[in-house]
Amino acid sequence: MNFLHDGQMEINVELVKSLIQSQFPEYENLPIVEFDSTGTVNSIFKLGNDLYVRLPIVETYADSLLKEYKILPYFSKQLSIEIPEPIKLGEPDTLYPFNWAIYKWIDGEPYDNNKIVNSQIIVSELVNFIKELHAIDLLDDAPKAGRKPLLELNTMTIETLNDSKEEIEYTKVIKTWEKLVNTPVWDKKPVWIHADLLKSNILVKNNRVAAVIDFGGAGIGDPAFDIIPAWAIFDSKNRYIFRKLLNVNDTVWHRACAYALHQAALIIPYYRKSNPRFVKQAMETINEIIIDNIM
Repeated sequence: MNFLHDGQMEINVELVKSLIQSQFPEYENLPIVEFDSTGTVNSIFKLGNDLYVRLPIVETYADSLLKEYKILPYFSKQLSIEIPEPIKLGEPDTLYPFNWAIYKWIDGEPYDNNKIVNSQIIVSELVNFIKELHAIDLLDDAPKAGRKPLLELNTMTIETLNDSKEEIEYTKVIKTWEKLVNTPVWDKKPVWIHADLLKSNILVKNNRVAAVIDFGGAGIGDPAFDIIPAWAIFDSKNRYIFRKLLNVNDTVWHRACAYALHQAALIIPYYRKSNPRFVKQAMETINEIIIDNIM
């Protein structure tokens, strides 16, 4: 198990096996295998051939699983792309202090540019998912999602960029951030957003989007957060197609780019040693932002 955060739970096969035996004995004879993931919020274990177990690794993220468990059935009826299907909700006990869950297994691999044959298909399918999600009716108790306004994130962003000078094209990045940070805030009705559409959460199979996963950060907010894939996933050619299909105006586009930069900036120093694959993706995002002629 790779440790990513201070105070992180030590979760292994034996712990998961004990939780299954005590709470869901109907599954106790199924093999349990830890799943290697670039994810930073949960530990994943495959349970037999058709299920997987998901356990938050720190207290900060424990409530996200409960939120996800509630909203996924509501979303599933209104989205054409597969999303996680919760099967059982585990309770905290003496072995493990948080809620955990069992889900139906989804075949597919995280998005990888090197394995995509026709990326335009992926772009089109992801755009369709975003449009469908943003069109879902809001619930009265819908949780809020996204981040603080850009100007409130300015100091934090600059500090993290300063901490990554040797890894990024610092002067270009700072100038880009200084232009983007003053983009107006979203002042219209919020929409449902996934808020974490990174490569690790887009599963691909046979050159199609097999599923969108990890709705722990989902809620209602600024649609710009779901435009972050423009830089976090796609190159300039596919970014153009992505924007055209979504029909994004300049203000939303620039705000999305700023949030993509902020998110990537936070990742580099925090996960520099513990999750180099995630850092590599963040640096690729920043490079795409630099080369993108957004101004």
